[in-house]
Amino acid sequence: MASIQFTLSPTSSIRSSPSFPANPITPQYSSTTTKDLSSYCKLSSRQKNVIKSRNLVFSVRSSLDTAGPPSIVGQVTEVTKDTFWGIVNSAGDKTVVLDMYTQWCGPCKLIAPKYKELSQKYDDVVFLKLDCNQENKPLAKELGIKVVPTFKILKQGKIVKEVTGAKFDNLVVAIENVRSS
Repeated sequence: MASIQFTLSPTSSIRSSPSFPANPITPQYSSTTTKDLSSYCKLSSRQKNVIKSRNLVFSVRSSLDTAGPPSIVGQVTEVTKDTFWGIVNSAGDKTVVLDMYTQWCGPCKLIAPKYKELSQKYDDVVFLKLDCNQENKPLAKELGIKVVPTFKILKQGKIVKEVTGAKFDNLVVAIENVRSS
């Protein structure tokens, strides 16, 4: 779980006062308190400094903790611009292969069954697919898509290899190289 933590004194709290506008923080009696990141971000810099100076714990859940469906070994997981990075980050040291395709692409349709077979063959690799439609265009642009299908191979959240086109043999070689490195 990705979190930001400060130190907490169980009896400490920050209350609203004339010098503090709305948005008080009152920790519960536990070693950590989970709050939404947006509530911490809405605090003024003065309130944040009080939290730090009083050594309070403020544990914050990020969107990475709740970012969509988990990837399942042995199958291809469909991702969106909202779920992609959460799944990639949760993969840890595993190799991640992303198939970037479109619904209208003939070569994408031809390689899809072979891609699914690969997901069943490699149990230490996370296989994802992203429909590069209008909704997911920001992520496709961020990942530098130029042609479909494009396969991006990631390790520890970084793109390490790319295979463009429906070149199955090249994809297998690229996956093997990244797995062995």
